[in-house]
Amino acid sequence: MTLVLGLTGSIGMGKSTTGRMFEELGVPVHDSDAAVHRLYSGSAAPLIEARFPGTVVEGVVNRERLAKAVVGQPEAFRALEKIVHPLVRRDADAFVEKHREMATPVIVLDIPLLFETDGEDRVDRIVVVTAPAEEQRRRVLARPGMTEKKFAAILSRQVPDAEKRRRADFIIDTGKGMDAARQAVKEIIAQLSPDQSAHD
Repeated sequence: MTLVLGLTGSIGMGKSTTGRMFEELGVPVHDSDAAVHRLYSGSAAPLIEARFPGTVVEGVVNRERLAKAVVGQPEAFRALEKIVHPLVRRDADAFVEKHREMATPVIVLDIPLLFETDGEDRVDRIVVVTAPAEEQRRRVLARPGMTEKKFAAILSRQVPDAEKRRRADFIIDTGKGMDAARQAVKEIIAQLSPDQSAHD
């Protein structure tokens, strides 16, 4: 039996870094952002070009052109999500199926918008990555091209951090530093691995 762990958290909370910690400790991770990257040079490209002409260059979605086509236009953004989300979900489903066949004990689905897309039914347990609001703001605004306006727009589309934490099975606070986060990941793996549960 493969236990599927959903990893999520708002922008700037350290979710990608936490996902890498799971991988380093031997837990296979399906990264939604990485899947989008692959799809943008694969099956998603012709679909996006058909809906947003001029956004694909030499078979690959140009993220800057695509951003210009959808930023500040909720309808266009929703149209893009309708193209991309099902493809990412199919990619993740194939990942889960493969590991079920291999009887991998624990796997992670890194789903940035897990609560926003009603993804709870796809996973057995949920890990929410969090950090203090001021630390989140500092990290996000340090990103290239990020503005207060963009940050506010992203947050407005995300379930609030407090609500995510309330609905989580496990919480990892990356505001306490990398070592503390890594220790929290180790404890979650120990709690969920079958050899551990045999001793409970």
